[in-house]
Amino acid sequence: QVQLVESGGGLVQAGDSLRLSCAASGRTFKNYVMGWFRQAPGKEREFVALMAWSGSSTYYADSVKGRFTISRDNAKSTLYLQMNSLKSEDTAVYYCAASNYYYRTTPQAYDYWGQGTQVTVSA
Repeated sequence: QVQLVESGGGLVQAGDSLRLSCAASGRTFKNYVMGWFRQAPGKEREFVALMAWSGSSTYYADSVKGRFTISRDNAKSTLYLQMNSLKSEDTAVYYCAASNYYYRTTPQAYDYWGQGTQVTVSA
């Protein structure tokens, strides 16, 4: 079992930055591929970014590429999502998740989820 707790969400204006954190506990954090997803009201949960076990490889959704950066600190068992140049369409609940499989962008491939943190971007 892996327990995940997100933090760092909030209300910001378009163009602002925000950094989300995801603290992991339980099984060894470094053994999992970690991802960020988001879900806006009335929409399906969508992939945002993922990072490989070692942190050497990353993959982003086209909608956030160049604006968001995923990172992890295995010593602290913490995952981060730095979000810059935020847009109103980035408004959603953001979730971190853990997977045993690399390069998967569907929620079904992730076994463990946090409770989510709300990000609201005003235009």
